[in-house]
Amino acid sequence: MSVTGSCHCGKTAFRMDAEIPAQLTRCTCSFCAKRGALLAYCTPDQFHLTALPAEDAVYRWQTRQVAHHFCVECGCATFSDSPAFEPDGTWDGSTRRIGVNARLFDDFDAALASIVVIDGKHLW
Repeated sequence: MSVTGSCHCGKTAFRMDAEIPAQLTRCTCSFCAKRGALLAYCTPDQFHLTALPAEDAVYRWQTRQVAHHFCVECGCATFSDSPAFEPDGTWDGSTRRIGVNARLFDDFDAALASIVVIDGKHLW
């Protein structure tokens, strides 16, 4: 199954070759708390950009290990490429994951989804 979505203006669009997870993730770190995305995680090979604006905007902070992508046209947070951190904050040093902003999925109401909260405020 594939899930599709896009930012508000449509200049950034994507396909996720996976089902929407049973639980979306909300992170409490200082950036995610302000950003407001609900994340659906997948592996890098399951995520495909189907439309990308000429200029890809990326924000990196603190360790610079996480690339937070957003649309330069409409400002929507689209996805993040990050280490595949475990719930306790550990990482194997190589595995990565994509956190897709589930609020952008086509025909999906993220407000009705089950949400797990990770304590990024104290982990990172």
